[in-house]
Amino acid sequence: MIKFKRLIFILLITSACQSTGKLQFEGDISNSLDEVSAAEIINGSDLIWTIQDSGNNSNLYALNTKGKIVKDITITNASNIDWEDLTSDEDGNIYIGDFGNNNEKRKIFRILKIKHQNLNHGSTKAEIIEFTLPKKQDSKDFEAFFIFKNSFYLFSKETKKFVVLKVPNKIGRHEAIIRSDYNLDGKKNKITSADISDDGKTIVLLNHDKIWKLSNFEYDDFFSGDIEALPFEHDSQKEGIGFKTNSTVILSDERNGALGGNLYSFNIN
Repeated sequence: MIKFKRLIFILLITSACQSTGKLQFEGDISNSLDEVSAAEIINGSDLIWTIQDSGNNSNLYALNTKGKIVKDITITNASNIDWEDLTSDEDGNIYIGDFGNNNEKRKIFRILKIKHQNLNHGSTKAEIIEFTLPKKQDSKDFEAFFIFKNSFYLFSKETKKFVVLKVPNKIGRHEAIIRSDYNLDGKKNKITSADISDDGKTIVLLNHDKIWKLSNFEYDDFFSGDIEALPFEHDSQKEGIGFKTNSTVILSDERNGALGGNLYSFNIN
């Protein structure tokens, strides 16, 4: 019965996506992954990298474009405290954002670096970047980040105003810098994932029912330029976003019974 309901849902969402010309169903993520929380594509590859969040194993997965697991890498030296997002650099290294903080009591946060040459191994060790918050900053929950000019930018998950942290891409422990704060217009704006295009000109911030597109910004003052809301006309627990091209993103959502657990594409232009 669940499989039947899921088939009906896929048919419905496919039909709805075709009618909007925007959000497109791409594939059904492997049933063994219920809580996917990221979608990252390394430049020059078609693989979609993902992770699961807290309570799951310490594994990094690569999916093909239809959602099937084609690589499964165990990270042997870092437990999954609360993995929330992925990003990658121009050398093809992947970074796991272990900075989820639902109870807002966490003091030390981590970013795990997986070197490109180890992405074909069944298991590997991560290089670890740790950071703390500035002394006057209350503990926050983070689910979204990307790398820009060799620094990480993290976005707190808030109902209204959120903070943007800056952390250097350097092994060791650092105190994060508050780069800015901002309050997006409207409701349901909790940021669950983020990415920046390979050309560095466009940022996407993910909500469950829309994308915020940032462009024409000055250096890392990301909210100094154009800010545009791009609705999906579809609401699910979307937790992952990554650029496929400079104009197209791939998205993932968590499975909730017969719903979700899918890959989608979305044209932001």
